[in-house]
Amino acid sequence: MDDKNKNQEIMDDGVTESEVKSDVIQKEVLRGETNKEIKLHTVVENLGLETVHQSSNYYDITLSSADVNRPGLQLAGYLEDFPYLRLQIIGSVEYTYLTGLDSKLQYERFRGILSYNIPAVIFSYNAELNQDILDLADYYDKTLLRSPEKTTKLISGISYELEYQLAPRSNVHGELLEVFGIGVLIMGKSSVGKSETALDLVNRGHRLVADDMVDIMAMDNKLMGTAPDNIRHYMEIRGLGIVNVRRLYGTGSVKHTSQIELVIELEQWKSDFEYDRLGLDDHYIELLDVKVPHIVVPVRAGRNLAMIVEVAAMNQREKNFGYNAARAMTNNIFHKELVEKSDDFE
Repeated sequence: MDDKNKNQEIMDDGVTESEVKSDVIQKEVLRGETNKEIKLHTVVENLGLETVHQSSNYYDITLSSADVNRPGLQLAGYLEDFPYLRLQIIGSVEYTYLTGLDSKLQYERFRGILSYNIPAVIFSYNAELNQDILDLADYYDKTLLRSPEKTTKLISGISYELEYQLAPRSNVHGELLEVFGIGVLIMGKSSVGKSETALDLVNRGHRLVADDMVDIMAMDNKLMGTAPDNIRHYMEIRGLGIVNVRRLYGTGSVKHTSQIELVIELEQWKSDFEYDRLGLDDHYIELLDVKVPHIVVPVRAGRNLAMIVEVAAMNQREKNFGYNAARAMTNNIFHKELVEKSDDFE
């Protein structure tokens, strides 16, 4: 790029955003991506729900949606567009309405719900179920569950559990660390120096989340990362072997889970490639449909990668607070009238 074009780029008023497609990273994500389902009995065990009536296929029932349904309209007799594949939660209002009906109508309304292929019906407030309801559950072979929780709290707990269990997941090769409070995922081809960089960062006082294999999960438009249980706290260093980071550096050197806020891709230095020297553009990469800031760091002898990662993490914190050093310098040079007096702690 000649000086004229470079100056024209610098004089651009705004910081642009661009999405990066890294073949190395995308192959890793697609390789580990899985479609998720959760067994009903797992949800029941995790939430401590009481099983009042168990269907014959109880251990085979799967849930694929995090949504739940309160069947108020269905108990009133309206069964059009009934979302029967969801968990059905009957709160105190619905149950009071149902038990207030005469026995024949109560039987018909509850039978209307159980005649569908629903996964289960959950009653809140430890509702005392009459014999007609239990007989219908037995006849249609449906699971009835009960909880002492209030309805709103029960729905909140079930929704969070289902969202967590059904969240998109994958696994990638890389290193995940918390550096100055920023979750940094270090990726790149084999033998580029990921583990050595991570070990150097741990030695500098930062916290290791995962080495070599990182389990990632997208939830609430955030990307979370953790280590598989069987390799948690362990690192593999070529020529040295396996080390236990928690044993060597103490419990303060490791962390169970971290949000991934920055992806740093290490690659061997390419002499014919023009690397970003200004940082005006914000580059992002999509992992499990979540956009994460992404930078490429070239590797060659003499470059202190751990220090570069530290600076990148601190710079990302500044960006999160609304400060962009490249744009501030550009304004200093070309748009002095836009420079804020409070810039750079002056």
